[in-house]
Amino acid sequence: MKVEKVKVKRVRPRWFQVLCSSEHSSFKDEDDAHNGRYQDSSREILVERYSNGTAKRYVLGDDSKLKTFLVEEDRSAPNRFQDLHSPDDSLSWLPKIIKDFILPAGFPGSVSNDYLRYMLLQFPTNVTGWICHTLVTSSLLKASKFSAIAVGVGSFSGTTAAASAAAIRWVSKDGIGAIGRLFIGGRFGSLFDDDPKQWRMYADFIGSAGSIFDLTTQLYPTYFLPLASLGNLTKAVARGLKDPSFRVIQNHFAISGNLGEVAAKEEVWEVVAQLVGLGIGILILDTPGLVKSYGALSLTWLSMRFLHLWLRFESLSVLQFNTINLKRARILVKFHVIHSTVPGCTDCNREENILAWSQFMRPKIIFGLPLEKMDGVERSHLMVRALLKLYASEKYILMVNQQPEDLRFYVSFKIGATSVSVLRSVWQAFWLTENWDSNVNVCDQIANSLMELEERFEDFIQKLKDAEWDTQQFNLKVPKAILIDDYVNPI
Repeated sequence: MKVEKVKVKRVRPRWFQVLCSSEHSSFKDEDDAHNGRYQDSSREILVERYSNGTAKRYVLGDDSKLKTFLVEEDRSAPNRFQDLHSPDDSLSWLPKIIKDFILPAGFPGSVSNDYLRYMLLQFPTNVTGWICHTLVTSSLLKASKFSAIAVGVGSFSGTTAAASAAAIRWVSKDGIGAIGRLFIGGRFGSLFDDDPKQWRMYADFIGSAGSIFDLTTQLYPTYFLPLASLGNLTKAVARGLKDPSFRVIQNHFAISGNLGEVAAKEEVWEVVAQLVGLGIGILILDTPGLVKSYGALSLTWLSMRFLHLWLRFESLSVLQFNTINLKRARILVKFHVIHSTVPGCTDCNREENILAWSQFMRPKIIFGLPLEKMDGVERSHLMVRALLKLYASEKYILMVNQQPEDLRFYVSFKIGATSVSVLRSVWQAFWLTENWDSNVNVCDQIANSLMELEERFEDFIQKLKDAEWDTQQFNLKVPKAILIDDYVNPI
């Protein structure tokens, strides 16, 4: 079959389409027919559209010859293909080759809306981090220069044994740090999915503390190995918190299932930041007077570290998770209890306190408490029976202490409790907080709160769906250490 190629400039775009041809079907473009580009009897087989704005039409003529028409689209007109695969207008000034190099394919449609803002703040954060790393490394090298005995060289000067001893002690320092990462991954691995922003921020705080140990080696070179080992251990713990937290953040960005590409592009940003940070760090170290002055070096490091922590906080603050953890659940529940509405992802994430521990937030809710330790039930079987009856249809039991100046809620979970049970207990606790009356019997107030919970919780879930929160899976874990089996008839 002979194929003829004709280049046609077209002004009006058409959406991507594949048209099947058969003996009983005939398709034609009204504009093309009007302009005489090909005969009315010609049949358009398919159209290929390219991300550069061009398209190619395959047309089967009445002589059974396949012809192709290269079409130049109108760039000012909307194009669904380009909407999915073209960079954001805010980056129109950036050359395409650079966009493709630093951004995931299909940006912005292939990643979450907060991706670019986060990466733009993450870049200077990493730059300042590598500047601090350069300054700390300088301090370590100066300390090691004056601590040959500490690393074993002085004892066996000029021998092979000296080098071996020094290497063993130096590697031991790194081995101690590896133990920290091992402990964090094995003991606290379940924490990072719930609140990655908090743990990523804490990782930087702990890493800063580790760098302080490294800086002090220049003041106490005799204790180089203990200080450097302690610094390595602390920074290893920080890395054990940082890496899994950031994997959760990367997974949040990869809305198109492109986690590998998101991670690869993040590596591009990181390497560029590393090169810039190391370059600036070298320039700082070449500054006259700074190399000789420990005070100036420490002050410079401290300034860079504070800037680094502030930038880290700002970058984490722009993240907009649509998943519900305990912190965001508190915010959402409070709004619904008071205003019968829920904030959207942007407003809720903005109000979320990254640094706060949910255990110390108000109202104070203690999960997984043994029933016997709840106020008022330790010596009262009547209270236990009353609670079992009140919570017969719930998978948890919530009790309130009777001190209005320090209102606390204790929650014990039953076998079969889920994350929804945790969310229901939080809603009930907030309703009791807003409507608490110290003059009314505790059981009566609990009964009223359960009635309100039954009436309004479905509306709460529906409003979460309307606000585009993820209601399929809540990041609210049920404590498994203690569970109640209420098979006994509570009547």
